[in-house]
Amino acid sequence: MSILNTSILNAELLEQFDASIADVSDALTMPPAIYTSADFLAFERRALFAAEWLCVGRSSRIPAVGDYFTTTVNDEQIIVSRAKDATVRAFSAICQHRGMQVADDAGNCSKFTCPYHLWSYDLTGRLLGAPAMERTTDFDKGDFPLPPLKVELWQGFIFVHFDLDAAPLAPTLADYLPYIANYELEDAFCPGTFTLHDLPWNWKVMFENFNDGYHANKLHHTIQDFCPSELAAFPVTWEPTSNVIFRTNGYTHIDGGFNATTKALLPIFPQLTEEERWRSTFALMPPTLCFGTAPDQAFFFIVRPKTADTIDLEIGYLLHPDAPKHPMFDHLYAMSDAGVQVFVVQDQDATTKVQRGMHSRFAARGRYSWQEQSHVFFNRWLVQRYRRHWPDSPSDDVTHDV
Repeated sequence: MSILNTSILNAELLEQFDASIADVSDALTMPPAIYTSADFLAFERRALFAAEWLCVGRSSRIPAVGDYFTTTVNDEQIIVSRAKDATVRAFSAICQHRGMQVADDAGNCSKFTCPYHLWSYDLTGRLLGAPAMERTTDFDKGDFPLPPLKVELWQGFIFVHFDLDAAPLAPTLADYLPYIANYELEDAFCPGTFTLHDLPWNWKVMFENFNDGYHANKLHHTIQDFCPSELAAFPVTWEPTSNVIFRTNGYTHIDGGFNATTKALLPIFPQLTEEERWRSTFALMPPTLCFGTAPDQAFFFIVRPKTADTIDLEIGYLLHPDAPKHPMFDHLYAMSDAGVQVFVVQDQDATTKVQRGMHSRFAARGRYSWQEQSHVFFNRWLVQRYRRHWPDSPSDDVTHDV
């Protein structure tokens, strides 16, 4: 007989999205179920994470030939390496013999060797050696490379795509370029990153919180009073061809900083205009990268969903290349980071409780403030893709014979 498991991916839910992409003055927040459902995250893995450009880190992490690191992208283990021709490559870390992970670390090498049966691969994923396969009929090493991903570098960030024929990413981020051009991000100094594991909220809650101007000097009162909600601005109307959603937020004084002094502590990026020194920008490049700027730094969050209720979050800063030359750099950097940690703790408490609230029977579809315009743009990015990949007959995927 057949048991029909009712899927969340039904026509009723698809229709509910319409209310979340209206004008911000009329729109409703997204349905709570899409933040808590394992089935919906499985759909998003196919519709978004398997079909969009995904940020995996900074190219400065692998500056030399042979440098590599491993990471997880949409539940897939991949290797990102600097090949002999100095290009950045990305490919599966799964050995094409018996499925063992070839590497799960970072470092420098001339080849990757699977420890199980010593199949070896070069820095592009090409199979170099396969011991004792000479008696295997029609075995050709060229048929067994580590499957590649498409790679694009943008402003020093490495993006990958599972579709080797994917359209370029850079043209879809063009609206944001004028706001970051004077940071010269390709040459920026990254002191390193740190990763927070198993944070208890949905990946979309992370994106919404990062670009939420409404809570700026409410949740972060005192420490962010210099960058208040009423100075949020949305300079670009989101277009369907765009992969970036961003806003600016003005300051009450020049060279603001997200720390106890409310002033920039590290050297200011020297090419910034006076206008740029009076504001921050906050940008989403879904579904993985949150990026922001202040006069003395840029900052980024790489979001990796684990379950509907948990994510891993990699956080890093970008500074002017001359910043480490400052005689008090280590102290100033520590002070700056300590200030950011105040925001992190406050945001963690808020997003944990938001996720908990999404599970409540009383979870509502709320209304937006004008200071939340970015959320509606993010909704439009999401819904466009949800509609594109929505199953014609959701029940087809959840009918099981027993």
